[in-house]
Amino acid sequence: MHEIILHHYPTSPFAEKARLMMGFKQLSWRSVQIPPVMPKPDLTALTGGYRRTPVLQIGADVYCDTALMARRLEAEKNIPALFPEGQEFVAATLAQWADSVLFLHAVSLVFQPESMAMRFAQVPKEFVQVFSKDRAALFSGGSVARIPLEQAKNHWPVLMARLQQQLARGEGEFLFGNAPCIADFSIAHCLWFLKGTPVTAPLVDDYPEIQAWLGKVLGVGHGSLSELSAEDALKIAREADPAPLPAESFFEPNGFRAGQQVAISAVDYGTDPVEGELVFAGVEELILRREDERAGVVHVHFPRIGYRIDAR
Repeated sequence: MHEIILHHYPTSPFAEKARLMMGFKQLSWRSVQIPPVMPKPDLTALTGGYRRTPVLQIGADVYCDTALMARRLEAEKNIPALFPEGQEFVAATLAQWADSVLFLHAVSLVFQPESMAMRFAQVPKEFVQVFSKDRAALFSGGSVARIPLEQAKNHWPVLMARLQQQLARGEGEFLFGNAPCIADFSIAHCLWFLKGTPVTAPLVDDYPEIQAWLGKVLGVGHGSLSELSAEDALKIAREADPAPLPAESFFEPNGFRAGQQVAISAVDYGTDPVEGELVFAGVEELILRREDERAGVVHVHFPRIGYRIDAR
């Protein structure tokens, strides 16, 4: 069995979601620190150009997007469950909403000038300029735009009131019972992002019930981790073979065939395409085979929802 490797950086909200999911599963994993901005040559050798954070690696299999990582971690260890039995649809749908709508509101609020000034108070001005250009490129060419700050401020009390109501009326300490699930982690990472500076922390702290719930979710921790170099992660991929393809039937409603050269890209933001051979298309998952001189032959996995396939 290959070790679980997470390529991430400390202040990434989606990386925090992945770290919490591994803590919830009580998994041991290896931590590879990546740059917060492009270029990311070591990561690109594994992914073929996917630019979003984090990325999960298991041997020569590389998983993009925390929505798919959650399903891979569920396969790794199914108890405790990220997708509670009988509530899989509502939990996954709420998580998808949080990772898109709620996250974009959090981004707008975090990126307001007063908040960013505090976040980058001790950072060289040159890096701030690079970071700003990188994030502008991240949202260029996708189907979503940043929510105007005034709109995010206007919506935020509604979103928090609805969450507060759900927590008050639900059964158990969490959104779907007495244990956190994928929906809890997807909402929590957005609020964790806001807690990063005194400017935005009151947007969470002003709701005591939500703050208490968030403390319980974050309290699951990050599991047991140890550091790994990017070079060693590439060596692990190079010396491994990709896992066997899922037993599920190949299903591609737009007519793409197994063995066809395609590009897969996110549709909302971070739309940089990854090219390779389409080897699997299932109900939830798409897999590309690609080869890199540093990483060897790898299978790059994407969720179907939120991604598109184009012929090459």
